[in-house]
Amino acid sequence: MATLMIQGTTSDAGKSTVVAALCRALARRGISVAPFKPQNMALNSAVTEDGGEIGRSTALQAQACYLAPHSDMNPVLLKPETDRGAQVILRGKVHGHMDALDYHAYKRTAKESVMAAWQALESRYDVIIAEGAGSPAEINLRKGDIANMGFAEAADCPVLLVGDIDRGGVFAQLVGTLALLSESEQARTQGFIINRFRGDMALLTPGLEWLEERTGKPVFGTLPYLQGLVLDAEDSIGLTQAEKAGQMLNVIVPALPRISNHTDFDPLRLHPQVSLTFVGPDQPIPAADVIILPGSKSTASDLEWLKRQGWDNAIQRHLRYGGKVLGICGGFQMLGEWVDDPEGLEGKPGKIAGLGLLDLTTRMVPGKQLRNVRGVTIAEGAAVTGYEIHNGVSEGQALSSPLFDLDGRLEGAASEDGQIIGTYLHGLFDHPEACQALLKQLGLVNGEQSDYQAHRERELNRLADMLEANVDMDRVIALLEAGVSPSR
Repeated sequence: MATLMIQGTTSDAGKSTVVAALCRALARRGISVAPFKPQNMALNSAVTEDGGEIGRSTALQAQACYLAPHSDMNPVLLKPETDRGAQVILRGKVHGHMDALDYHAYKRTAKESVMAAWQALESRYDVIIAEGAGSPAEINLRKGDIANMGFAEAADCPVLLVGDIDRGGVFAQLVGTLALLSESEQARTQGFIINRFRGDMALLTPGLEWLEERTGKPVFGTLPYLQGLVLDAEDSIGLTQAEKAGQMLNVIVPALPRISNHTDFDPLRLHPQVSLTFVGPDQPIPAADVIILPGSKSTASDLEWLKRQGWDNAIQRHLRYGGKVLGICGGFQMLGEWVDDPEGLEGKPGKIAGLGLLDLTTRMVPGKQLRNVRGVTIAEGAAVTGYEIHNGVSEGQALSSPLFDLDGRLEGAASEDGQIIGTYLHGLFDHPEACQALLKQLGLVNGEQSDYQAHRERELNRLADMLEANVDMDRVIALLEAGVSPSR
């Protein structure tokens, strides 16, 4: 067994995509490989085969390995609820709610879960590709670190450092990061990968030679900027999309402060007949055919934000002009008469009036519901797959007009006129039949089928092809075989 860790000079340096590319490249060679992210902070998550919850990007990396996601692959998941606090998930299950200082003190205990999960994967796979979080050189977070070098030191594994040249200053990123590491961590860092390069390699070569001479570390490869790459994001929202020709279904989505699982909308952003726009804070709310209220990690506070931003009035006006509204998970809860969180599971305890668009009420209760599901749409009988992640339990007359039959269980709700629909189902647009049927329900009568799962596979193979062409894979394999570390 060998573990290789990919760390980055910054957040969004490309760690997740490099890990996904490595995982697919190794898996295509017949190597038994699994992804691992010791600690992740993200609101995009997935349900695992063992009934747990992990970060969405790690689930994508599992797919790159041709594996079902497992909770051991991301043993610590932090889901921010406020600027200072988060829900803490250990090995797939909710452990509790902590503010930043409390969690910082708790990391020594969390490390036990990290190492136990890594050892469990170690017993099942020949190679583990681990991913760091943020930067290993965050001085204020280095004490008790479990996300980057703290894990690498405990696991005694080699590290490759990724820098993003597209944002500029990549040599300062790499040299500066290395300089801020301890001697043993510097020795553990075996080399560099430059990410998102555009231009003539001849112009970059002198810089690469200087970097290798300055640090004594080799550059394993330079990855080109991949135009149009769309894969499940860890957290950031892309607010723009490519221009599309022809008649469009115009969809707008409020970019809630605690928006979760916005990867639900990736299939719509790629659909040739859908124009999807995220509307940020204090931006004008444009006219549209469909308004989708997304998932939220803090439903009540995001509902208050919606009202402050004027979305309640905009939605009423939208409906008067014949527009459609879809609510997903937290957005579904917002459509009802009220949301009650008596124990403060998602923020401060209390009850808040909903938008009053569906005859239902929601109560937050302990015990998060996590499940992967499959079934059919009620209106069309189209196949649908997806997953549920929520604390809320909803009741009311609106549920007597469901959207889906999921494993023999009726789910979702619709208004009598069909203008307003809601569901707890994430990933509802991923299946081509369901996507086509739901878009028809939302107003796209002659919609094409769009297969997002096939798109994911094409993008993972494109990533792996790019890696194979631009990274010295023989050197990577040799590193895995040697298990290079300062103590060996």
